[in-house]
Amino acid sequence: METSRDRENGIQRKPLKEEILEILHDRVIAGKYPPGEWLRQEEIASQLGVSMTPVREALDLLVSSGLAERVPYRGVRIIQPTADEIIDAYGLRLLLEPTAARLAAERADAKQVDSLRHILQRMQPLATLSDMSNQQQLNRKFHQSIITASNNALLDKIYPLVLNAFPDWLLYEAMFRHPELLGSSLKTEFQEHKDILTAIENHELDLAAQYSAVHIINRSREIETFLGIPSDLLEQTEKRFTHHLPAHHEHQIKY
Repeated sequence: METSRDRENGIQRKPLKEEILEILHDRVIAGKYPPGEWLRQEEIASQLGVSMTPVREALDLLVSSGLAERVPYRGVRIIQPTADEIIDAYGLRLLLEPTAARLAAERADAKQVDSLRHILQRMQPLATLSDMSNQQQLNRKFHQSIITASNNALLDKIYPLVLNAFPDWLLYEAMFRHPELLGSSLKTEFQEHKDILTAIENHELDLAAQYSAVHIINRSREIETFLGIPSDLLEQTEKRFTHHLPAHHEHQIKY
């Protein structure tokens, strides 16, 4: 919370609601708020020593981010996506993101490419469990920035709905239960992001689309392992939504 001394010293702090949002987000990623958990305003306000108003505003932001849902007359709870919802979101990401990466390779301007590069630089040193919340937020920002760099206003508008339905936060939460996989997982994810960015920078349209599909498909292996989604359903979805990519794409699924 910003104080008069902070203002005198030229220090700008985040609004209290955003600080609370970060705390709640950290707890979700760390598994302290499991899927289906109800978030009580009074309890959170008491724990943090703040009033109800910024907590209510932070919960609204958590809902808009896709991590929680507001149930009429009940309150706010962490979402608990069904297998069908996860598969639907996965399929739409396979459809939209390679398309956006291709368009970004064709249309992105220098400022947009610099923004992607800066996000990637911020992600590179994040390698510990305490970094997971920041890593997840930057990961989302990287993907959203590729959509924005496609310079397609309609795609930019509808993509957040798809991203919010995809339970990437559950995959990050799984890292807390399997810390032995953390290093290799983040290293692979960073390399995949780097490949996508390089293709966009070099205006390689087909490669940008392929690397984007590779990245999402590799996340499906984590969906299978950590969320228990049957592999045959994931593979059916992949075939349904990647038929528009160049034929040799299938040979680049694994790194």
